[in-house]
Amino acid sequence: MTLEAIDYNAPDAAQRFVTSLRETGFGVLKNHPLQQSLVQSIYDSAYAFFNSDEKNNYRFNVETQDGFFPSEVSEVAKGHTVKDIKEYFHYYPWGQCPASLKSELTTYYDAAGTLASELLGWVETHSPQEVAARYSQPLSSMIDGSDKTLLRVLHYPPMTGTEEPGAIRAAAHEDINLLTILPAANEPGLQVKLKDGNWKDVPCDFGNLIINIGDMLQETSGGYFPSTTHRVVNPDGMDKSKSRISLPLFLHPKPDVVLSKRHTAHSYLMERLRELGVI
Repeated sequence: MTLEAIDYNAPDAAQRFVTSLRETGFGVLKNHPLQQSLVQSIYDSAYAFFNSDEKNNYRFNVETQDGFFPSEVSEVAKGHTVKDIKEYFHYYPWGQCPASLKSELTTYYDAAGTLASELLGWVETHSPQEVAARYSQPLSSMIDGSDKTLLRVLHYPPMTGTEEPGAIRAAAHEDINLLTILPAANEPGLQVKLKDGNWKDVPCDFGNLIINIGDMLQETSGGYFPSTTHRVVNPDGMDKSKSRISLPLFLHPKPDVVLSKRHTAHSYLMERLRELGVI
């Protein structure tokens, strides 16, 4: 399996992108419309935020899940017992946010959401007829007006040598949502699990955009689009002393969107959050 970056502006970009999603669960885009300078600026601002005491003024709301999640309440991936080595901030336009991040996160959230809607349109256009017939409404309309789409600002701190045995930055997991949009992080570590069980590094060239399928798209496509298992492994050598900032946008439908005969978006999300132990 090769994960090659697809030129967003190429005439066959949509078809090649959807083929990559179908075959690997991931698509990588280059020359896309999200500004690299904005992403870098957010990385810099987020790094300063996570290394300040200010973050503790924005501790998350349990009911609405917005705000700062310290490492001691970090997620335990489904099927695992050890917490991931990370802290993160959940940004929603309606949620709490420090002034130092608000403007840039708002700009990025809107731009990435617009691109994500286009990519969902690509997926629908290139879905086989029998798969498209499963969609209760056009895929891009599932996110129209949704206030559940989540921008997570992740900080994987430098390794200290005191980490719990078996803990890694993000244990093997699948995402819950339709699609996840991720600018290549400032450090390597993201890996995808292949169908043969082996792990492959995802290209992390800065400027690339990494898109992967979540459980909700797998559910509404009847399994045609596979929700891919992925992880973030711990760094080696000198890289252990470096922080890693990551900026995934999790594309969530409106709660009442029907995904399948057994699930709405809301019922599916609640089931998964209970499994993760965050509600």
